[in-house]
Amino acid sequence: MRSSLLVIFFAACLGLAACSGSTDIDSALKVTKPSAETTASIVRPDAAVPGGSGETTDTPAGMTAIAEPDHVKAAAFEQVAFANPPKPQLRPDAAPSARVVPARFDDAHPIDFGRVTPKHHAVHGVDVSRWQGEIDWPSLRAHGANFAFIKATDGIDHLDPMFRKNWEGARAAGIMRGAYHFFYWCRKASDQARWFIRNVPKEKDALPPVLDLEWNHQSSCKWRPSRAEILEKIEVFVERLEQHYGQRPIIYTTPDFYDHVLKGAFPNHPFWLRAVAEHPSKVYPGRDWVFWQYSGSGLSGGVDGRIDLNVFYGDEAEWRRWLAHVAG
Repeated sequence: MRSSLLVIFFAACLGLAACSGSTDIDSALKVTKPSAETTASIVRPDAAVPGGSGETTDTPAGMTAIAEPDHVKAAAFEQVAFANPPKPQLRPDAAPSARVVPARFDDAHPIDFGRVTPKHHAVHGVDVSRWQGEIDWPSLRAHGANFAFIKATDGIDHLDPMFRKNWEGARAAGIMRGAYHFFYWCRKASDQARWFIRNVPKEKDALPPVLDLEWNHQSSCKWRPSRAEILEKIEVFVERLEQHYGQRPIIYTTPDFYDHVLKGAFPNHPFWLRAVAEHPSKVYPGRDWVFWQYSGSGLSGGVDGRIDLNVFYGDEAEWRRWLAHVAG
């Protein structure tokens, strides 16, 4: 009898708009389907990769408005599908650890960096996205992944379908992990910050969130804002994230974008620099860094194919102090 009543109740709800489970913001945006924006971070590889799904939740509270001009005239924003992953586990299998595991990575295309090489750094890690497919996180940890930056979002409607599984898998393996967002220039920074916040949980032991800033020649967005406009967008995004997570975001960038936009800017933010042919001191003279991405052709147990390799600037003691400060 109870089952019959439930069936009748849910059938009635389906016929009434008043029983809709959509959130206020979803209703306001008249959600229909994801926009067709594409970025270099989601270009399809030859091999198939797993898919993903999510569920909607309410917009996080406590986000104050930050003024920002909107240069986008397209109606694509009205087609956003705000899809959230499930809530994180309350009792994960293991907690991330500051214990440093020596790196045993290989490289398909090793580079001679000169006097100071990645091997001179004690703390190595990786960054991953859906293109790594299924990851054996305990094996990756055993090969020297002391930290992992995990692709979460880009634009205002793309969620990496492997984010939730990677986020939980890294933590269960005892790997310190943080999430990163690939910035899309044809969308407002405030909307992109909201999308990241909706999808990346706020957890005490997580690394600071990362903003990935680079020119994307394969993007459907061909507009290049002025340097002043870009810096304003970055400021809006990082302020929103710092307000929500209580951590100053890390800025990831590439040599060409740094030269065009970021040189001399954001002196008080930690930087994660891509330098796969020369040491960062030569590619980014005068810029302090916390993380160095030294290879895009890394090889490691736990991953089929190539993976990005990174190092932390300091030694083991400095690593533990830094973690206590930013992820304690």
